[in-house]
Amino acid sequence: MIERSLFSPAHESFRDSFRRFMDKEIAPFHAQWEDQGYVDRAVWDKAGDNGFLCMTMPEAYGGSGADKLYSVVQMEELARGGFSGIGYGLHSEIVAPYILHYGTEAQKRKYLPQLASGQMVGAIAMSEPAAGSDLQGIKTTAIRQPDGNYLLNGSKTFITNGWHADLVLVVAKTDPAAGAKGTSLLLVEREMPGFAVGKRLKKLGLKAQDTSELFFNDVTVPLDNLLGGEVHENRGFICLMEQLPWERLQIAITAVASAQAAIDWTLAYVKERKVFGQPVASYQNTRYTLAELQTEVQVGRVFVDRCCELVTQDKLDTATASMAKYWCSDLQCKVMDECVQLFGGYGYMWEYPITRAYADARVQRIYGGTNEIMKEVISRAMGLDAR
Repeated sequence: MIERSLFSPAHESFRDSFRRFMDKEIAPFHAQWEDQGYVDRAVWDKAGDNGFLCMTMPEAYGGSGADKLYSVVQMEELARGGFSGIGYGLHSEIVAPYILHYGTEAQKRKYLPQLASGQMVGAIAMSEPAAGSDLQGIKTTAIRQPDGNYLLNGSKTFITNGWHADLVLVVAKTDPAAGAKGTSLLLVEREMPGFAVGKRLKKLGLKAQDTSELFFNDVTVPLDNLLGGEVHENRGFICLMEQLPWERLQIAITAVASAQAAIDWTLAYVKERKVFGQPVASYQNTRYTLAELQTEVQVGRVFVDRCCELVTQDKLDTATASMAKYWCSDLQCKVMDECVQLFGGYGYMWEYPITRAYADARVQRIYGGTNEIMKEVISRAMGLDAR
């Protein structure tokens, strides 16, 4: 296998530290969390206490000033363990960066330290019942009132961390007549009157992830809670587009790590499991299938590692991130399907990690923009246009 050159000894030392944290604070409880439909809030507090949240935020705002590769390590380890209920990545590497990149100084000082400590759990509310990948089609509105504040109305769905969220970055139309150019981002706090968390959604996979509906009924949002302040009014769509490459790469990172974990589980299983008196691993079909899967995952890992290097240099473009997201999530689903087949009947039993990984994988081709949308982004970057 190609030796990875992406990580330094310090990154690998952090990997060992985070693995110990997972072994103690996550692994013993994750199955229980899947049954209850959400992780215990304590796992957020403990992560904050250990400095595992918002690591890439500057020290002045409660972070560690670490490079993004530390977050990559964390994503890989959670994926390797099959701990899909833990929403640290979205909290630390999607919500917090929006505040860091676009927030006012007052917003950064108010919210980032609380996110880093785990005192606040963050979520971002984009998707709506009638608007998923098409962010221009959102209906939630935030209309400026005579007193200068906003009146927020609408609903969101499929919101990761929604059940626990204390702070939600809400995508809303502040100028509905202007389409995408009338979109803004608002910082909505849990205790604001009119903000309600709906039911936890029951899903095919990611069963410990507290995915919820959110409702906003005449929520008064102060002007101070417009992300970036008044100068950023109606610039929300631009902000979203600027951050999507990193967000989509995160899906590719977890896809490759999950696929490799599936191969490792399957390799161990087929060496032990016997059929017709021989280990399953001794059959040519098994050996060739795993050889093909390992080759493709190796190809994916090299590509994703290069994309991670580009992220650290602020050079990752939208089309390349879209390639990584669609190809690696497609590969993840292929690997899971083939590995379940090699497990046979046990691959259909929920207590086996391969079964849960199979269920968890399917959404990777949907969220973050469907893979069909990714292909549209790539084709446009090639100069192709359906119009």
